[in-house]
Amino acid sequence: MPRLPSSVASPPLYSAAELRAVEAKFAAAGLMEKAGAAAAELATSLASEAGGPVLVLVGPGNNGGDALVAARMLAAQGWPVHAVGATDPARLPADAARAFAAWRKQGGSLQAEVPALRFGLVVDGLFGAGLQRDVAGTAARWIAQANALVCARLALDVPSGLDGDSGRVRGCVFRADHTLTFLGLKPGLLTADGPDYAGQVHLDTLGVDPADMPAAAGTALTGLEARHRLPPRAQNSHKGQFGHVGVIGGAPGMVGACLLAGRAALEHGAGSVSLAVLDERVAVDYGAPRLMFAAAEALVEASPDVLAVGPGLGRSTRARALLQAALRADSPLVLDADALNLVAADPELGLAAAKRNAATVLTPHPGEAGRLLGVDTRDVQADRVAAARELSTRFGAHVALKGAGTVIAHPGGRYAINTSGGPWLAQAGSGDRLTGMVAALLGQGMEAGNALEAAVWLHGAERPENQHIRVLR
Repeated sequence: MPRLPSSVASPPLYSAAELRAVEAKFAAAGLMEKAGAAAAELATSLASEAGGPVLVLVGPGNNGGDALVAARMLAAQGWPVHAVGATDPARLPADAARAFAAWRKQGGSLQAEVPALRFGLVVDGLFGAGLQRDVAGTAARWIAQANALVCARLALDVPSGLDGDSGRVRGCVFRADHTLTFLGLKPGLLTADGPDYAGQVHLDTLGVDPADMPAAAGTALTGLEARHRLPPRAQNSHKGQFGHVGVIGGAPGMVGACLLAGRAALEHGAGSVSLAVLDERVAVDYGAPRLMFAAAEALVEASPDVLAVGPGLGRSTRARALLQAALRADSPLVLDADALNLVAADPELGLAAAKRNAATVLTPHPGEAGRLLGVDTRDVQADRVAAARELSTRFGAHVALKGAGTVIAHPGGRYAINTSGGPWLAQAGSGDRLTGMVAALLGQGMEAGNALEAAVWLHGAERPENQHIRVLR
């Protein structure tokens, strides 16, 4: 199999439009033959585990051309290959037409229906990353039949029916065990529905030099880089050098959220942590007695090295006043949970957040993001990258839009999609821990964008077996 040098980190993410331009630039480089060869190589490995014939689904464009090249090469190796498609050769793009002609010359044909056989592998080459419509009709039936087969499933470029830019499902989608994507990673493979349908993601750059690829706004956060790491602590050091974090929240009935954020801040290196718990009956955390407690108004006025506002905050008049005071502070500020809901509901607070000079970090889930943007949660989920980038622009903030493939957007348009984490994070208190982790790294002097990326990665990497990307060549 192709290999990528181990030194490569944070691979770039490309939209379908960007990759169309790359394909046009390298039209004479035989990209389709290279893609088909890479697909045949991976397909051979997968089919060898089960044996039996190979089903290849062939679409009407270049994705179908890639599939036909793979089918031709598999058949040449002696594999029984059944290609299913409804392709009109006269309407195929030039490269795909040549692939079809070579397949026919070798004796191959296209069947109109999926045979009633026991297959060892299905190769999906129906639709690529640039799908512009919902999948319906015959193609949808083929996808449903392929998904019902008890065998390995390999998608080429992206699973058919998955939007390569956003990760949303277009009508129906092929459920792959493996996806071999070409030239560059697509955002939709890593966020929203992408991780559920793409399976193990493999990247083949088809021999294109990374220097010849366009600059990319997005990257896949596949691990921590040097910029995400704090310098080693000197032996001769003290707690005052590693930041005083203040956490404001913990209204009656929601104190646990504030405690979780504070504990996480301590666990991730904050020199000291003070909690401003609005439920004043609570004055000690017996599970983490190192946490200090302070009156909320006094803590904001004391201007600790970083403030985190929101875990269990509630939406009372006092909560709003505390948030308003925190927005005026010169400290880096992390806003989560009800702090975000208060900003969304109050234009004055929203304007104050947008005008801050110190670093601001927002960590919304899709519902909170929708309220901040004035749209429905479904609109956020339909294009998570666009939603996160819009929030970053609107508030001049570093934003982590939580969910499957957390999108981290930075002022200026740069973004990353995190690849650690998984469904075990979908439980109460998970976001509170993330808030504390971000605050701890900020308090220790890490730049805000790097602190947010590092915290999101570490938050998910507590279960490292979830990482599902394998980068090749």
